[in-house]
Amino acid sequence: MALLAGGALALSGCASAGADEDPQVVVTTNILGDVTRALAGDEAEVTTLMKPNADPHSFEISAQEAARLQAADLLVSNGLGLEENVEQHFATAGDAGAERFVAGDHIDVLDYAEGSPDPHFWTDPARMVDVVDALEEALAAVDGIDADAVHDNAASYRADLADVDAEMTAAFAAIPAERRALVTNHHVFGYLADRFGFEVVGAAIPSGTTLASPSAADLEELATAITSTGVPTIFADSSQPDRVMQVLADEAGIDVDVVPLFTESLTEADEGAPTYLAMMRANTQLIAAGLSP
Repeated sequence: MALLAGGALALSGCASAGADEDPQVVVTTNILGDVTRALAGDEAEVTTLMKPNADPHSFEISAQEAARLQAADLLVSNGLGLEENVEQHFATAGDAGAERFVAGDHIDVLDYAEGSPDPHFWTDPARMVDVVDALEEALAAVDGIDADAVHDNAASYRADLADVDAEMTAAFAAIPAERRALVTNHHVFGYLADRFGFEVVGAAIPSGTTLASPSAADLEELATAITSTGVPTIFADSSQPDRVMQVLADEAGIDVDVVPLFTESLTEADEGAPTYLAMMRANTQLIAAGLSP
């Protein structure tokens, strides 16, 4: 059943021609939507629910869109508590028999705090290889999809991920050890730090979600950490106002830059991060420039 009637779905970039005949794959976030579309190629109609520049923690879907999930051949989500307003709809569809793929089930999960899984695994391209491997098999098993085409697409995408991983490794290796510290608006770079040898000094919002709010004590504690470590740059998500980060910079009483990164969402085509691979390359350049002497 085609999933293109709703306005939000129409914005996902899916073509309507032949939708009734093609296998239907519905994806929560636009980062996973981009990866899924790369693997599926022409073999399935991929609908992404989350618009460009949206927040995965807070975006919502309509009741009409939710009702159509059960007709999909495969539902793809991040998991690990990321899609806080959409997961219940996917769980309901799964209970009704819809096939589900949850990316977080296929990676080595890190906690941003004890007992609190970090859902931002896409900041590590090596973990995205694990997701691609598992998603490849899930897509290949869908009726009506040419498994050989999916395997070919996945092999090509793994090569792209290897290229990005090598570029990130080289760029970050040039940053001196004493400057390899990250401060962000919330805990979003734990996987990148684990993979490439950074220290996460802290976050303005000490949470894995943007829906939480920092307290005065949180900001004071982080300002102290910034001052003691001499962090030259702090990073905020490009889709959110950086007011909290600017307040933090002022509170620290030091000359520190606030640089926007593409952390939670892809952008429109002309805004710097229209694909996952482009997002990783853009963030690598911004982080390297912000932390290098």
